[in-house]
Amino acid sequence: MDTDSHFGFGKTVDQSFDEAIETVTAELQKEGFGVLSEIDVSAKMKEKLGKDMPQYRILGACNPALAYQAIEAVEDIGLLLPCNVLVREDEAGTVHVDFMDPQSVLSLVDNPGVAPLASEVKAKLQRVLAEL
Repeated sequence: MDTDSHFGFGKTVDQSFDEAIETVTAELQKEGFGVLSEIDVSAKMKEKLGKDMPQYRILGACNPALAYQAIEAVEDIGLLLPCNVLVREDEAGTVHVDFMDPQSVLSLVDNPGVAPLASEVKAKLQRVLAEL
């Protein structure tokens, strides 16, 4: 099932949580992205609040060449980088993979050089999604 919001897009996948992490990471690499950060939200909620929740991990994905172009255009654009990819499991055990919509987020930037970059990044992320 595909999901869409004004700030992201994604779908449910027929994989285990760990398989989804591996697959999305590999597909991101094919499009020139690396994962700069990985935040295990469910582990932090358990550690800090003593709360159990289904697996929920945020991957900070970055395409260095496109990020460099964006930084060249707007120095403080790093506030909106990297592109977040969310891999989460719901209460029923279904795994979802969602991507931040770079066009939505980067529409906050008033610079004509950023819009084409946002479109290119979104196209790459949509290709990753299509391979999941």
